[in-house]
Amino acid sequence: MSRPPSSLPQAPAAVPADADDPADAPTSASAIELRLLMEAIYLKYSYDFRDYTGASQKRRVQYALAQMQLPSISALQERILREPAMFARLLQYLTIPVSEMFRDPAYFLAMRRQVVPHLHTYPSVAVWVAGCSTGEVWVAGCSTGEEVYSLAILLREEGLLARTRIYATDINPESLALARQGIFPLEAVRRYTANYQQSGGTRAFSDYYTAAYDAARFDPSLVADVIFADHSLATDSVFAQTQFISCRNVLIYFNRALQDRALGLFHESLSHRGFLGLGAKESIDFSGYASRFEPLARNERLYRKAS
Repeated sequence: MSRPPSSLPQAPAAVPADADDPADAPTSASAIELRLLMEAIYLKYSYDFRDYTGASQKRRVQYALAQMQLPSISALQERILREPAMFARLLQYLTIPVSEMFRDPAYFLAMRRQVVPHLHTYPSVAVWVAGCSTGEVWVAGCSTGEEVYSLAILLREEGLLARTRIYATDINPESLALARQGIFPLEAVRRYTANYQQSGGTRAFSDYYTAAYDAARFDPSLVADVIFADHSLATDSVFAQTQFISCRNVLIYFNRALQDRALGLFHESLSHRGFLGLGAKESIDFSGYASRFEPLARNERLYRKAS
């Protein structure tokens, strides 16, 4: 299996965390098994989940055990070390994508009003959608493409898409493949439409997709120039200078050390006075980079590079 890096999984609700469970103690048998599994994954496949929070790891692995009908974490480890196909299956549980287009509409509305005017001052733009993120925009942890298409639509409506390069990154190759396709359930698109309208959309949302057989295929021209790539916030380095980075609902699955590593990558990637967007439950206030960013729209988690 190729060596993509680590990503921003989103936890399944099927197995709730239990902070009072004795099995969560660092020296418990299950906690040791979990650490050994993450180390084995890193050594065998170079995917690094070791600095994801223990609660996130536990939920995802327990859910995988139930779905794969395996009796223990040790049994799972034995299988994935000997069967690459089994690891590929496990990866889908470790990086479960949970997203929607124009999620948290206030974030996109604030971006239109407070970030876009600054992006217009650049001759070209780069955007990183991390976990999938022009300026240059980097989308880090792009899930299955919802954030990428949301940003592409917003940038087109604001007259920026033609001169923007979007980098959409994730560690899950299946998610990247789905993101390239731009096909979403029609039932979900009804919810996306409401989000789009609340985010300040200026057209009919149906202008952007074609519906058929309970699915909607979004206009391929929206992502014609998007670079979809494997990238791990846990192990990889900066690969481009960007004006805007969107990494939403990813850092909440990282421990403090990995959060600081990711924020360091973002700070290094951003051009002078570039912009960073985080998820609704994320903040840089208590990180090692708190003084390196200033709030642009604090409630919407939009920040600007201070130095």
